[in-house]
Amino acid sequence: MSLGERRPDPDALLALTGKDGQGKLRVFLGAAPGVGKTYAMLARASAARANGQDVVIGLVETHGRKETEALVEGLEILPRRKIAYRGRLIDEFDIDAALARKPQLIVVDELAHTNAPDSRHPKRWQDVEELLDAGVDVWTALNIQHLESLADVVSRITGVAVRETVPDRILQGADVIVVDITPDELLQRLREGKVYVPETARRATQNFFTPRNLTALRELALRRTAERVDDQMVAFLRQGAIEGPWATAERLLVCVGAEGSEGVVREAARLASALNASWVAAFVERTGHEAQTAEAVRKVDDALRLAERLGAEIARLSGDDLAGEILKFARQENITQIVLGRSRTGFLGKLFRRSLPDEIARRAKDIAVLLAGVGEGAPAQFEWKPPKPSQLSADFAAAAGAVLLTVGFGVLLDHWLPIPNIAVIFLLPVMVCAIWLGLSSAIAAAVLSFFACDFFFVEPRYGFAVSKPQEFIELLVSLAVATATGMLASRMREQSHAMLRRAETAQSLFDFSRKLSAATSEEDILWATMTQVQKALEAPRVVLLAPDDGELAISASWPPFDQLDAGEEGAARWALEKGEAAGWRTGTLPNVRFQFRPLATPRGVVAVCGVEPKRRDEAFTGQEERMLTALLEQTAIAIDRSRLVDGSIKAAALAENERLRTTLLASLSHDLRTPLASITAAITSLRSLGEKLPSDDRRDLMASIEEEAARLGGFIANLLDMTRIEAGGLAPTRDLVNVAAAVRTAVERVRKAYPEQKTAISVSPDLPPIRGDASLLGQVLFNLLDNAHKYGGPRGVIVHARREGADVVITVTDEGPGVKPADLERIFEKFYRGGRTDGRKAGTGLGLSICRGLVQAMGGEIVAQSPAIRRRGTRIVMRFPAVEEAPGGARP
Repeated sequence: MSLGERRPDPDALLALTGKDGQGKLRVFLGAAPGVGKTYAMLARASAARANGQDVVIGLVETHGRKETEALVEGLEILPRRKIAYRGRLIDEFDIDAALARKPQLIVVDELAHTNAPDSRHPKRWQDVEELLDAGVDVWTALNIQHLESLADVVSRITGVAVRETVPDRILQGADVIVVDITPDELLQRLREGKVYVPETARRATQNFFTPRNLTALRELALRRTAERVDDQMVAFLRQGAIEGPWATAERLLVCVGAEGSEGVVREAARLASALNASWVAAFVERTGHEAQTAEAVRKVDDALRLAERLGAEIARLSGDDLAGEILKFARQENITQIVLGRSRTGFLGKLFRRSLPDEIARRAKDIAVLLAGVGEGAPAQFEWKPPKPSQLSADFAAAAGAVLLTVGFGVLLDHWLPIPNIAVIFLLPVMVCAIWLGLSSAIAAAVLSFFACDFFFVEPRYGFAVSKPQEFIELLVSLAVATATGMLASRMREQSHAMLRRAETAQSLFDFSRKLSAATSEEDILWATMTQVQKALEAPRVVLLAPDDGELAISASWPPFDQLDAGEEGAARWALEKGEAAGWRTGTLPNVRFQFRPLATPRGVVAVCGVEPKRRDEAFTGQEERMLTALLEQTAIAIDRSRLVDGSIKAAALAENERLRTTLLASLSHDLRTPLASITAAITSLRSLGEKLPSDDRRDLMASIEEEAARLGGFIANLLDMTRIEAGGLAPTRDLVNVAAAVRTAVERVRKAYPEQKTAISVSPDLPPIRGDASLLGQVLFNLLDNAHKYGGPRGVIVHARREGADVVITVTDEGPGVKPADLERIFEKFYRGGRTDGRKAGTGLGLSICRGLVQAMGGEIVAQSPAIRRRGTRIVMRFPAVEEAPGGARP
């Protein structure tokens, strides 16, 4: 490609365009705390300020280092935001103040920091992203152990778990400046107290800050910085339309074919490991030709899977010029070395056509080409299969017919409108035969056209003699043009057919993936797979078997059948246990009627698919093999996903049960022990002191015993009520209930329990009755009033009862702090306990849950609303169907 034809990489230009209007991020990266990241960042910030740049300190942690604090002087510092957390105030970065100030450059230290609760973002790097989106340049500092992809590596190296991490994508768009000192220098700074206080420094040198750990972390930081610089250079060269390879780091490409590729892949893996280089395994499929055999497709897939297991990236390419496609891909991916197996081309092939390795070596002037010492991994340039005799006969007959029609048309044309070069019309049968029948018919039509034109239209006519030499040359040129035109038209036909097949395959796989995504159970997935396999392969029989208690059982089949013979069961079991194909045209039990394929996932084989071939004497075509492989791989993934979802649901249920059990035990241990302790203490005092106690004290102790016993009884009653509700054993009566009387009774009862707090009543005078249980309604009202007094504070509680349409509505409203919108449903859950107005937890969390169960048992509804009054408080609303009066004033 000439320099004038080179164009910038579209993806690189899109990435560059996407950065318009965004701020730039600069990360000062260090191997460990104390290497001087903050110092270097502030030194550069001071220099930028001196050069007239608008620089603001958003947040910097100096950790008491005097030389670092000196650099902060003279720079504008944004005030920090105060956040109350666990009884103390925390200083945090104020993102709103930074956005309002919007400087040209802001310094925000400690990128991996976790923000305090109630902050806008849980992580500081998210604050930085918002600043960048607003167009503000940000400088920040980061230790290599906080990079998310390296957290587990650092944990293995140092033995210290990394809890605060930053996504790798943050560094992908950043300018990275590595701040580096040797481990000896860092340890000396540690001993001098420039990193931590002496006691902390002593412990650090015994754990994290060891020469081995610091050396490993230093290597990680330098390597990651080098990778980032390499990525930046590649992007710049692509944006400038400069073709690769670029000598930055070694990157290998191994070409995979159908024969002997596994040896080539292993040798490429060893070479990549020795060079510490990344590598890619690629397969190029020739377009416009007959599909590969099933065996060839299987060998290619096995080689690619082996390369993936050995650490390679996988690429599938397609094109007519194999060498050109490989070199184009190599330049796009910055490949420096191409690894090929030895060519399979024989003597005659080498005589008339270069082998693929020779062609790549000739054209790859700037990329090293290596021939592996094992295998025959290079795909063949072209394999021609002679057509069948019957097909040749049909093609020849069609060509002869097309040429005869053209001769007749030419005779009429020559009689009515003579033209000087009538041979041109003989391109028509060549084109028709090429488009409709293929290459062999087009070549036959070209040869027949040559002789027909000479016999019927060249003087002397009706013979094969030629009177003028130039006419013979014209006939030869016409034959060459016709042959070339036929070959091109046939190639277009083959390519259009290949594109159509691929489009049909892609549409089929897309439809199948949609079916799998809609499937809700493993059985639905298996039936969808069976249907799709039968449709794609036109197989007479398809069966899917899934393991059940260690044994294979038929889960789906078409046409329906329920039993396999002994040989088929053995082949299916082999596929399950060994994870490889068995049955027809395999090395295991090849005489059975099915070919069984395992559906493998990273967690093992989840099912086995058996397919009976349409023609037992012919193997699957390459297209059928690819389709079957793709369908089974998607099915395996869908089954694995379904099982993971089921497992996660069961795990969530177990976790919820464990949480409820723990909560219940905690409630029992607290709420039973507290009243029992009070009762025990009172009885002990009465027994030990007896008549020595004043009468007033004895009455107080007796009252305390009575109160705590009532409290204990209420707690046990709540547990019993909850058990009855969940078991469905609660059957309330359906009597007429006077709502006004039930409200007044409950209010009188709660006034005795809370004599110092106000409880107001507002009941409509014409309130109709409802159907239900008066005692249960009274218990619900008392629970709601008791809950309102506990959580609503000293402002009091208001009870309203009124009629709204066909319903009776009862509301209990307090003027406390209210409930968060997210908790309006949660307050009705078992064991959910909000905070009291005095900051302590109250009750067992069963009260409102019991209320909901009792109200629903009586046919009513109950909801919570907040805020209720003057942007405060909580209102509990109950609705019950009103009982209408019958004619004559009687109730029905």
